Amino acid sequence: MVTLPNLADQWQATLGWQPTVAHQEQWQSLYDMLLDANQHLNLTRITTPEDFWEKHLWDSLRGVKDDLTRPAGLRLLDVGSGAGFPGLPLAIARPDWAVTLLEARRKKTVFLESVIQQLALPNAQPVTARAEALAQQPRQRGAYDRVLVRAVGSAVDCARYAWPFVKPGGEVVLYRGQWTETEADQLAAVIQTWGQAVLKVEAFETPLTAGRRHRVVVQRLLPGNQPGAFPAKSR
Repeated sequence: MVTLPNLADQWQATLGWQPTVAHQEQWQSLYDMLLDANQHLNLTRITTPEDFWEKHLWDSLRGVKDDLTRPAGLRLLDVGSGAGFPGLPLAIARPDWAVTLLEARRKKTVFLESVIQQLALPNAQPVTARAEALAQQPRQRGAYDRVLVRAVGSAVDCARYAWPFVKPGGEVVLYRGQWTETEADQLAAVIQTWGQAVLKVEAFETPLTAGRRHRVVVQRLLPGNQPGAFPAKSR
């Protein structure tokens, strides 16, 4: 078995939070299952223990850093979850959070279902659907405190897919690598047309490789109008 690094000091120094032994054991099991399934499902290219720790575990939790130590439970939606990141590490870290893992490809939600069953994560639920289809369900619109998107794509498209699901006072969180002034201007222009939204961007470095990352947050400020099926596409 390939063992994940512990790095307790890094968790505390960078997030002000530390995992328990139970968290570490479940993350190790998740890593083992991912390596096994990756042989035939091609779930991820991030497979070394250090890379997995930094780019899957730490990065997943860094996106909701401010929420980790808050006592209140949250309802989260992971859009385009893929192999389960950031949703699965968050469901393990905070069992009081309800985490929905939205993934369009059935073969990947089968993997997610297996992991959730084997790790006994009653707070995690995989859903096989596209964001556009799920947004047509009235009970899904405006239903989540945090909507997380780590998928590849333009920031405008990622935010547009996520926006219908976030409740008033909630946040869309985009996990981004590089972030340019052009991207910021394009996203700011689009969300201005939605109303009741504010854009915040936070730059940071990863703890092991000093990679440059950005946390891009679109917050729904006031109740205003109920979220519709989708904001209009930018041209």
